[in-house]
Amino acid sequence: MTVYRGIDELIGETPILDVSQLSPNPNVQIFAKLEGSNPAGSVKDRIAKAMINDAEARGLLTPGQTIIEPSSGNTGIAMAMIASQRGYPIIVVVPESVSVERRQLLEIFGAEIIFTPGEQGSNGSVRVARQMADENPDWAFLYQYGNDSNPRAHYETTGPEILRDVPDISHFVAGLGTSGTLMGVGSYLKEIKKSVQIWAVEPPSGENVEGLRSLDDGFVPPVFERWGGQDLLDRKMIVRPRESIECARLLVKEAGLFAGISSGAALAGCRKAAARIESGVIVFVVCDYGWKYLSTGAWTSDLDSATASTEKIIYF
Repeated sequence: MTVYRGIDELIGETPILDVSQLSPNPNVQIFAKLEGSNPAGSVKDRIAKAMINDAEARGLLTPGQTIIEPSSGNTGIAMAMIASQRGYPIIVVVPESVSVERRQLLEIFGAEIIFTPGEQGSNGSVRVARQMADENPDWAFLYQYGNDSNPRAHYETTGPEILRDVPDISHFVAGLGTSGTLMGVGSYLKEIKKSVQIWAVEPPSGENVEGLRSLDDGFVPPVFERWGGQDLLDRKMIVRPRESIECARLLVKEAGLFAGISSGAALAGCRKAAARIESGVIVFVVCDYGWKYLSTGAWTSDLDSATASTEKIIYF
């Protein structure tokens, strides 16, 4: 067995699970890329490592320097994990409506938490973090929404892993968040296998689906624009909060996979895609596992109550 020297060496090379029993079309296979297997529990481990490594290599992050980052959870947690091991103080700016588990994990990894009004969502946290970074130019502001190391991490690692493990892939489905996963994986797949379709999942404008955002709400991540998102995407699908929770529950019931709510949204997108095509092989990203969301009641409350809770709590 390999012995690893640091926790960040465990990031990546995540497994893929066949969940084709959840496909509504017997001629369409569905495979789940299990990013919750990363050490801090999410796909954001990849970009946190990439952004910090890149900033160190370019001299933008030096020993003992403070990092500030806006986040609604997973990126902040992953960055705090790595920062704790490398000796960087870190400030994470989050909406006050993040889940209890998110707050606790940030605290466990030693992050200082700055809260912004919950009704402003992650956009409010971005504004405050930018202002604080401007007022403190000696801090490192890595900014996942505009940092090319975000999609590049997926171009260099996640995409190649998927194509290696599922060479027959015909469709890749992921949620629109920072858009880094879609842009990085999508760019790699299109470059190597031009026939692959890239389909995005987003909530309706004004509705909250954990981990996702609607571009119609007014904020378009800079990496989406720089990496040619409008041209890269073949289709966008709308998934509502209730569908996301239903599919998260379906993953547990039918596949034994306890995945986060955004993963339920991605599965809902896969099922819609499978119903629209004659045959194919779909891969989607399970961004994280469900243990970060236990306090929401998404699996234990009645469906109406669980859906209503998504309007009050952000779980990025």
